[in-house]
Amino acid sequence: MGKIAFSPSINSEDNIEQLQTTNWQLKNIENNETVNFNDFNDKVVFINFWATWCPPCRAEMPMIQDLYNTYKNKVEFVMLTNEDWDKVNTYFSKNNYDLPVYNSINTPPENFTKTTSIPASYLIDKNGKIRVSKVGSAKWNSKKMTDFIDKLIAE
Repeated sequence: MGKIAFSPSINSEDNIEQLQTTNWQLKNIENNETVNFNDFNDKVVFINFWATWCPPCRAEMPMIQDLYNTYKNKVEFVMLTNEDWDKVNTYFSKNNYDLPVYNSINTPPENFTKTTSIPASYLIDKNGKIRVSKVGSAKWNSKKMTDFIDKLIAE
């Protein structure tokens, strides 16, 4: 029996962290393009650390894909794995996923290294504040979450 995923909690005002740095190099593993996280400044960003072999990651992936289908032109999606494109592409092809997947070239901001568990997901507002942080699978396409993302986009 699968685990039930709940909508992630939105961080309370006194629990909101500022990103320590946005100078973080990423490589898009599909096209080998290098991106600096600075390029996403002034945008809402959804970050997910995951792997193809991780059952909770696989459990939440359809909900993330659903979120991506709704917000791909309004939110930057950064799906981070340490796996290569062949492995990811096989998994994505089998499941009809088309999320943008990256490897980290240098060490991620300290905010993201506090946990080594995956999946670990973060929703960052346009000012670099982490508004949602969730370790474990979550229901990312819930009405509560889409309402909150709409609010962050409008800010």
